[in-house]
Amino acid sequence: MSALIFGSLDAGPSAFMSAGTKITFDGSDRDGFAILASGGGGARTERGPTIRGITTNLTRQTAIGAVLAGYQWFHDWGVVAAFAGPEGSIELERSVVGNVVQPFRYGIRLHGEVWARPTDATLLTVTAILGSTRQSAWGRLAWGHEIWGAYLGPEVALYVDGTGYSKFGIGVHATDFRIGDVRFRASLGYQTESSGDGGPYLTLGIWQPW
Repeated sequence: MSALIFGSLDAGPSAFMSAGTKITFDGSDRDGFAILASGGGGARTERGPTIRGITTNLTRQTAIGAVLAGYQWFHDWGVVAAFAGPEGSIELERSVVGNVVQPFRYGIRLHGEVWARPTDATLLTVTAILGSTRQSAWGRLAWGHEIWGAYLGPEVALYVDGTGYSKFGIGVHATDFRIGDVRFRASLGYQTESSGDGGPYLTLGIWQPW
């Protein structure tokens, strides 16, 4: 059995922080079953209630977690993984009319990812996550070419959920640069949101075998 711990921070017009672990039972680089557990929280600004013809802002704070079971397939060209399991979330809405705590919700999450190496010097990653508690979908597509020990290249990401909120980001990333056993990913780009907000974003990710 082996484990990988990871964490990430997304900062931009909205912000989200998460951490978790992936546990494998047949080694970290072999076909086999795995457990993926994660939790996180964040905040974003949305359009709030309209008062006397003036639209106000609403801040939504969310905490969410999931424990998923799945399988990983290793090939010469890369790795494919698929997970499914329960997730739960709770939200706090803050606006000029007061604070509202939404009831705790639970449901199912589906998580799939591909890490492929089309050539010895390139990396293609595709990640998709669907969650029923917030009727959410998140996807990221990134390509990189190996330079100075890391994969550098473009990325795009899209998120939507059942509140009518969405965000789209496009930028550049550096993936798999290392300090000892610790690996990192950094992304920088521009993000737009359905609320009309837009601005630069920064993503930092870290993972380490345990």
